[in-house]
Amino acid sequence: MSEKDDLERKLSEMLVDGEMEQGDRTAKEIREISPKYEIRIQTTLDPIVEETLRYRKIGYELDDRYDKYLERAGQKLESDEDSDK
Repeated sequence: MSEKDDLERKLSEMLVDGEMEQGDRTAKEIREISPKYEIRIQTTLDPIVEETLRYRKIGYELDDRYDKYLERAGQKLESDEDSDK
């Protein structure tokens, strides 16, 4: 038990007696600041639309939850009548 007490005492002394390094603290704060700008890349294909269209060729959705998204993206799935031909 004395070894444990000795380690705790040394740790306590290091925490209390040690001097804080202000340079590292300011550098850390600067690194943590979020950037002002975001980089966005515009693509021609939307992966969500492409995946939804592939799944709809395999089967059908019960609730059609992606219909509004597909309409906004300007994509439509071929109707069942067209795919049967």
